[in-house]
Amino acid sequence: MRAKGMTYDTGFVRHGDISRKHFDPGVVRRELTVIRDELHCNAVQLIGGDPERLEFAAGVAAELGLEVWFSPYPLELSPDEILELFADCAHRAERVRRTGAEVVFVAGVEMTLMNPGYLPGDHVGDRVARLLGAEQPRKVELITTSSRALNEFLGKAVAAIRERFGGKVTYCAVPLERVDWSVFDFVAVELIRSAAVADQFEQGVRTLVAQGKPVAITGFGSAAWKGAPDVAPTAMDIVENDENGVPLRLDGVYERDEDGQARYLREVLDVFDREGVDATFVFMFALENYPHRPGGDPRDDLDLASPSIVRVGEDGHSWEPKAAFHAVAASYLK
Repeated sequence: MRAKGMTYDTGFVRHGDISRKHFDPGVVRRELTVIRDELHCNAVQLIGGDPERLEFAAGVAAELGLEVWFSPYPLELSPDEILELFADCAHRAERVRRTGAEVVFVAGVEMTLMNPGYLPGDHVGDRVARLLGAEQPRKVELITTSSRALNEFLGKAVAAIRERFGGKVTYCAVPLERVDWSVFDFVAVELIRSAAVADQFEQGVRTLVAQGKPVAITGFGSAAWKGAPDVAPTAMDIVENDENGVPLRLDGVYERDEDGQARYLREVLDVFDREGVDATFVFMFALENYPHRPGGDPRDDLDLASPSIVRVGEDGHSWEPKAAFHAVAASYLK
């Protein structure tokens, strides 16, 4: 792999609320330094919905010599709101690029699922449930029509971004989205192995690479509860959320299995490296709103459902490495 990366959360914005409440510049600098020095990453994908936070983190990452994937993450936004976000972020990403940094602009993530207007449903969970529950002919129709609308939107978005940003551009797709990659510099896919597709996973990666354009795997990982790697794409579904999507508690009692999470990451990173993937971004370093709460009600320990490679404390900024942290470091050091 050319780019060995980590995904870093600057805060998801949904309905005006931001998931990461503590965004201390000193903590951000320290964590990005850890990503470079202890995880042996040479790239970082910065995701979130606050343009100022993204630009600050990108500037720090650039100073540290990391390749920056500048990834505004639209959640429940209209097309006009997304275009406004992208235009703002493209200006900011260009400012960072002009310091001499290598910057890639990511024009959205899983947008047919994460935003209204592509699939029926009032929120992401509703949209996913309706799509998966549809009969096959209807499912094919939904995927076809949503992908057509997505490509139409991305054409407009990429044109607006390239007016403001001089670096490379991509989009982070889920496999069901039929993206027109001709307008992008990378094929970028959220590719998460589960037990159901394990026997096809390596061939699927090989097929992506065979298309000829550099491939980035921009979202992959699992949680730290026993059995999570088998259902990795839905491993966070054991969380009960409030009406705004804020995580509250687990839906039952689960056994911690950090070694299973670590083994999963080692195995998929080995596949990506062996099959010639250009860039990988482990999902993710830390999630502040999924804190580790040992010693109390086991349903309150949200870290079990988190794909993060560290255990985040209740204060939101202290953390301890999980086994997955050391697994990623060892894989990237090779």
